Amino acid sequence: MPMQNELTLEQEFKLAVYAKKIKKLNIAQSQFYLIEILKQMMIKDNMIRYVIKNIGNLRIKE
Repeated sequence: MPMQNELTLEQEFKLAVYAKKIKKLNIAQSQFYLIEILKQMMIKDNMIRYVIKNIGNLRIKE
């Protein structure tokens, strides 16, 4: 099992597939997608922070 900061074999494969697609993009397309990816990463970070901050308040309803 990989360490937390390493990719799984499946993730490495997906990355290789995306890399092939990315190489076909022009600069404007690349910049657009880079900004969108950064935005999504920031949203993900915010969600993780929210869950960590509120983990004591979150309860599973039965």
